[in-house]
Amino acid sequence: MAGHSKWAQIKHKKASTDKKRSNLFGKLANTITVAARSGTDPSMNPSLQMAIDRAKSENMPKDNIERAITRGGGSASGIQVEEMTYEIYGPSGIAILAMALTDNKNRTTAEVKAVINKFGGKIAGSGAVNFLFDQKGLMRVSIDGRGSENIELVIIDSGAEDYQKVGDEYLIYTKPKEVKETADRITGQDLKIISSELVMDPKETVSLPEKEAEKVIKLLEALDELDDVVGVNSNLG
Repeated sequence: MAGHSKWAQIKHKKASTDKKRSNLFGKLANTITVAARSGTDPSMNPSLQMAIDRAKSENMPKDNIERAITRGGGSASGIQVEEMTYEIYGPSGIAILAMALTDNKNRTTAEVKAVINKFGGKIAGSGAVNFLFDQKGLMRVSIDGRGSENIELVIIDSGAEDYQKVGDEYLIYTKPKEVKETADRITGQDLKIISSELVMDPKETVSLPEKEAEKVIKLLEALDELDDVVGVNSNLG
């Protein structure tokens, strides 16, 4: 079993609350725009398909999705969106990766640093944190009234690398290039995939006493709430 982060579980547990945040559609649009740079046909671009699927799972309007694809494909003039990754040491030395999409690197960096300073973290050197994580495909699958044993057999047969049950969902981990194939096998067994995305999954996790863990979670939540930050991962276990 991989060392999946407690933060991943917490984040997905509160997904329904995140839908109500005013900045969510902006984050999703930026993710689609960047993915569309590698091709605007979702059937030929798995990253774009995942971004679209996630946007649809959050009830993002079709017009918003299409505009984001057009912007990424270069068919519309607009501000250039860039990808940035921040390597961070949180409280108690917890490793954190924060991924951002921004049209103003100076603004985003200033906002990220302000949050880090407020919640007791510090920026790490390039490469100091990244090597502690592996990129994985992550799917959320609804239990939808079916028994756990039945669902787990389907997940195992799908070729997934790992899974964990969180509330009324399963989080399923795959190799990055096998997300579509695994998803096809799962949906072929009448299971509902709520969303799919690429994440940085910790190779090992670090357990902390409750009070120390709460400090880390406050930092993770504050980073996740920044408008330009589209992904936050940690090795908090």
